[in-house]
Amino acid sequence: MSNRKKSLGAELIPQSCIALRMRLANRVITKIYDDALRPLKLRVPQLAMLAFAEEQGQLRQADICSQLQLDDSTLSRNLDRMQSNGWLEETIGEDAREHPYQLTTEGRKLLNQAIPLWSEAQQKARELLGKSGVETLQSFARQQGFGM
Repeated sequence: MSNRKKSLGAELIPQSCIALRMRLANRVITKIYDDALRPLKLRVPQLAMLAFAEEQGQLRQADICSQLQLDDSTLSRNLDRMQSNGWLEETIGEDAREHPYQLTTEGRKLLNQAIPLWSEAQQKARELLGKSGVETLQSFARQQGFGM
C-alpha cells in the first residue's frame, strides 16, 4: 500500500472534465469522417476548405482562420498540400498584399466525390450523437458564431 497522499478532487478530472470529454468526443467523431474520406486522401479541415472555397468563390487566409478556427500552422500546412495536389490555386487579390485561393477544376471534382462520403459520415455521426446531441452541438455552434 502506498503512503502517497492523493490530491483532493483529482478523481473528478477523468470522471467529469468537460474539456477531456469534448476532446475524446472530437476524436471519435473526427475518426468517422476521416475514415470515410480516406479513399480520397482528404481530411476534415481540407474538405471544409474546399466547401468554403466553392461557397465563397475565393478564400482569404484571414477568412479561413476565422471561419474554420484554424491556427496559422495548420492553415499553412493544409494550403500547401492542397495547392501541391492541384485542388486550390493562388489568385491575385484586390489588395496586392492579399493572395486569395480559389478552387481548381480538380478541387471541384474532388469536392463532388467527397460529398457522398461526407454524407455517409454525417449520418453515422448523427446516429452516434442522437437527435438531442446534434441539436445541442448546433445550438452551441450558433452561440459561438460558428454559423458559417
